[in-house]
Amino acid sequence: MDQPSVETTLPDPVRQFSVFTENKVGRLSDITKLFAKHQVHLMALTTLDTTDSAIVRMVVDDPEKARMLLREEGISYTESSILAVEIAGERDVESVLLCILEAEINIHYIYSFLSRPMGRSALAMSIEDMDFALEILGSRNHKVLSQRDISR
Repeated sequence: MDQPSVETTLPDPVRQFSVFTENKVGRLSDITKLFAKHQVHLMALTTLDTTDSAIVRMVVDDPEKARMLLREEGISYTESSILAVEIAGERDVESVLLCILEAEINIHYIYSFLSRPMGRSALAMSIEDMDFALEILGSRNHKVLSQRDISR
């Protein structure tokens, strides 16, 4: 289950949708087709499955439209703020994780972005103390992204 939504001092935090669905063939495709049909682009995606159900966590470029589509289709979901940190490659992953470790901030889960405007990569992170992480990462010159940064 997702962690409770944590609001941060970031003015426009990246929004994550956690969709709760039955674990059956084609369900993920149904959701991605719905978004594609309405020009909502998947920017990051990960799944967690169990025998009977699945949680699909995703970041999109248009949270308002995604929210409306999920509601209209009766798809169960929650929404939360996550920390999105721009990375240029493998060394940046190590550097970001080291910053979080040195600050003794717990990471609940982490996954990578599929794409972003300008071709840069990013990590999507659910962490224990968003505000402290923002401060630490900023002090080490890591770019923390806002929702505006990933919208098309």
